[in-house]
Amino acid sequence: MCLDLDSTHRYYVSSKTINKLIQVHDRIFCCIAGSLADAQVVTKAAKFQISFHSIQMESPPLVKAAASVLKELCYNNKEELQAGFITAGWDRKKGPQVYTVALGGMLLSQPFTIGGSGSTYIYGYADAKYKPDMSKEECLQFATNALALAMGRDNVSGGVAHLVVITEEGVEHVVIPGDKLPKFHDE
Repeated sequence: MCLDLDSTHRYYVSSKTINKLIQVHDRIFCCIAGSLADAQVVTKAAKFQISFHSIQMESPPLVKAAASVLKELCYNNKEELQAGFITAGWDRKKGPQVYTVALGGMLLSQPFTIGGSGSTYIYGYADAKYKPDMSKEECLQFATNALALAMGRDNVSGGVAHLVVITEEGVEHVVIPGDKLPKFHDE
């Protein structure tokens, strides 16, 4: 997973240090887009439900179960919420997985996904450069380049790149300052 740290309201950057990556369980994370307040409330409720489910089952939750909790919360409150989520993680049953929970609560399983204001600038790049079964290094390069391209074109994306690698072995965080990201054009 990869994201920037800017928080915006329309075309105004209200903060350059918002963590839009929420850990909902040991190896399950959500990237948030849309209303920050809505997303924070939903992820807080989801974390509680996912932890409760894990305790009841006496095992770590499945990534799909976590994404389904978010889906239900979004669907049941679709008239009030303006938040979408990318949920990704690793579980013992299916390994690495990525899910999109769109506004209104639609849940999609995808090999990769992009979201947020900068995503409109990088669909072509992502479609052309993504390939199944990439190595960890290839994934990090793909994600870093995609985010750098989005940040270079979208006036409300920026700051630093926060990458998270989620595997069977655990979770690894990588932070790349904005001035260390690759440059693809003159700014």
